[in-house]
Amino acid sequence: MRSSHSPARLGAVFDDPNLIADAGLIPVVRLAERARLGELVSEAVRISGADNSGGANPAAKVLTVVAAMAAGADSIDDVDRLRHSAMPVVFDEIKAPSTVGTFLRSFTHGHGLQLHRVHRQFLGEPATHAPLLPGAGQVAFIDIAPTHKRVYGRAKQGAQIGRFQGIRTLHPLLATISTPTARPVIAAVRLREGKAADARGAARFVADSLAAADQAGCRGMRIVRADSKFYTADVVAACRRRGAYSSLSTGMNPSIAAAIAGIAADAWRQIRYPRAVVDPDTGELISEAEVAEIPAYTAFAGKPKHQQVTARLIVRRVRDLAKPPIEGEQGELFPVWRYHPIFTDSPIETLQAEQQHRDHAVIEQVIADGKSGPLAHLPSGRFNANAAWLILWAISYNLLRATGTLASVFHAKATTATLRAQLIHIPARIARSARKLTLHLPKHWPWQHAWTQLFTATHAPPTTA
Repeated sequence: MRSSHSPARLGAVFDDPNLIADAGLIPVVRLAERARLGELVSEAVRISGADNSGGANPAAKVLTVVAAMAAGADSIDDVDRLRHSAMPVVFDEIKAPSTVGTFLRSFTHGHGLQLHRVHRQFLGEPATHAPLLPGAGQVAFIDIAPTHKRVYGRAKQGAQIGRFQGIRTLHPLLATISTPTARPVIAAVRLREGKAADARGAARFVADSLAAADQAGCRGMRIVRADSKFYTADVVAACRRRGAYSSLSTGMNPSIAAAIAGIAADAWRQIRYPRAVVDPDTGELISEAEVAEIPAYTAFAGKPKHQQVTARLIVRRVRDLAKPPIEGEQGELFPVWRYHPIFTDSPIETLQAEQQHRDHAVIEQVIADGKSGPLAHLPSGRFNANAAWLILWAISYNLLRATGTLASVFHAKATTATLRAQLIHIPARIARSARKLTLHLPKHWPWQHAWTQLFTATHAPPTTA
């Protein structure tokens, strides 16, 4: 590929009032309106008082931020992306970055809870307009994981030097919902201070995540998956109160080590993973392991009797190639093993249960997706404003997931970066004819069929009886 004209014969002028850069936002915003996002915000979010002048018309401000995030905004200033050329022709009430900043800084913890309610309700709405979670009526997985987001500036509230020496962070907690045939959507998010313990408030968070799963139509078997930081009696109890199963990595302790030592040599069964999984100890990819089960292991034995839980301990072991075999013995006959136990009360067969637990890593893809987009920054100096930004990202993420399912089978599982590149960032010229607007899009756009299918699905007239 090369330039077709010399520099002297090529110019550039910003003067066309009928162009827009992100025509894909038109069906995205239409889908948000069909899913009643503005109405949910108006009903739930109430920001008033002398110190909260930015709280007027919260629905327009939320939709502005969500649309900007769908287009890739990772800071408050990026909202200005929505205010170019003919965008006011196709959208009303586009708010300025300064207005959005004032709105976010108006949030208190209570207002954040109101926005959490909107997020949970909105999760159920797109499912009525798009096949967001196919198979949720049979089985759904609720994955929980913490992450850390590096921030800069000592004035940023809640940012502290935690587990990463010398690095100031805030500490989001996420829960996602997925099925065997659907990419995950975000069930719940929380923002904590940088030094907050991973499992702080985990039981309440699990209950909120399962309530969101109910809202999303997960009426079948629900399995909560998490790593060893969430292996607590409170988390297991929260799952059971909501009628869900749990599948939790346990780590190693003397009780578990003694239980593993009692497994008979002939009880280990070979397992091969269709997709290689990451070894949590070494970071290497592994595709083969051995698995055994202890059918009745009593966890939390040091707790009061009513908090102790007896369920299955499923153990995966892989050879520890970093350690030499015992001196004087043959490594093939007496290898050194590393063990990775999980504690679960699900009724799923041993090998399948172990393999499904390893798919917990799908939540890391969601975290990476966010950090490469709207979570590249937590843009405000105020903690509650950043907490609201995190919730708005979750709403925007779920909206884009619904958008992808309406476009094509490929886009139903694509990352949000791919959705933006192929469906959102598409230029269009607006032509007016009488009372109708026509979008003139690029000829031979590679994803024309998917975009047209999305546009048709979100603009189809209501059916009549």
